[in-house]
Amino acid sequence: MPLAASPARAHPGRTRRKAARPGELLDAALALFVEKGFAATRVEDVAARAGVAKGTLFLYFASKDELFKAVVRENASRHLHEAVREVDDFAGPSAELLREYLRRWWRLYGGTPAAGLTKLMLSEAAHFPELARWFEAEVVQPSHALLRRVLQRGIDRGEFRAVDLSRLVLLAMAPLVQMVTWRHTPGHGPWLKDEQPMALIELHADLLIRALRVEGAP
Repeated sequence: MPLAASPARAHPGRTRRKAARPGELLDAALALFVEKGFAATRVEDVAARAGVAKGTLFLYFASKDELFKAVVRENASRHLHEAVREVDDFAGPSAELLREYLRRWWRLYGGTPAAGLTKLMLSEAAHFPELARWFEAEVVQPSHALLRRVLQRGIDRGEFRAVDLSRLVLLAMAPLVQMVTWRHTPGHGPWLKDEQPMALIELHADLLIRALRVEGAP
């Protein structure tokens, strides 16, 4: 009587490798998008850098557009969701919350390779308008809305002067976006190394707080 076939055994190493594959593809895609831009990045190049076949990439991401969106969600949107919770839980003065918002933006996004996605969108928006609109809705608008909440908190608590927040948010974010643009433009960002960006963030926070703070407020 023939023996029954033994059940197939799982291979832990192979399982772990498969679980890590989406993250490896996202890392490879981020690096290539920032290096080459969206138009010049081919999915086969992403797959090759991640060490997999082109067909394997399509098991996880249906198109280059979907791959790009996944990269943005992993490297930008996720941090925004975490920041919303931190703002909601913050119990200190609004001036300190504003300062921490700016620090955190640079630490988790502006000062990372992922910030090259912002430069990419600024450079290629005219060629990929739908993707640019998606990026605006996914990253830019939520980031601005969160900063507006921080500023509105200060006004509501009597710590900040009442000002036009729509304009102030644009004014507050403009230097950060400019630093990102310089940092990811060849030949324009050598001075944005080491501690210099964070020193500029601190100075920017000081100027905003001094302009907004109501006399006697913490």
